[in-house]
Amino acid sequence: MIEPISDMTGRLAPHPNDLDRKRIERALAARKRYRYVTPSVTRAAGGYRIESPCCSRNIDAEGGVIDVALINYREDEGIWVLYRKDHGRGAWEFESAYGRLNDLLDRLTTDPDRQFWQ
Repeated sequence: MIEPISDMTGRLAPHPNDLDRKRIERALAARKRYRYVTPSVTRAAGGYRIESPCCSRNIDAEGGVIDVALINYREDEGIWVLYRKDHGRGAWEFESAYGRLNDLLDRLTTDPDRQFWQ
């Protein structure tokens, strides 16, 4: 079992947690692009980081593991924030914000303009 993360006040932070991590993993299994690789969902400060082998070789010619998305929950605003990786700059970029995790996962798993699954 993964130890919970505390915020700066010592209070348990709501994210990341195993329940939502599993929800994200299940949603990723039904994604539209690059279904032949297995992404991983790991803990990140305030949320979750998604990595996957680069099977297209567009980002990593060796096919190594690359960042796909970063999901954060902003408790003070009650919103989920989705970031995509700008691999050229090596930086996370804001993509969109949602009131519900399911709406964010719909955007991530369909990815019509290939912002995530490159």
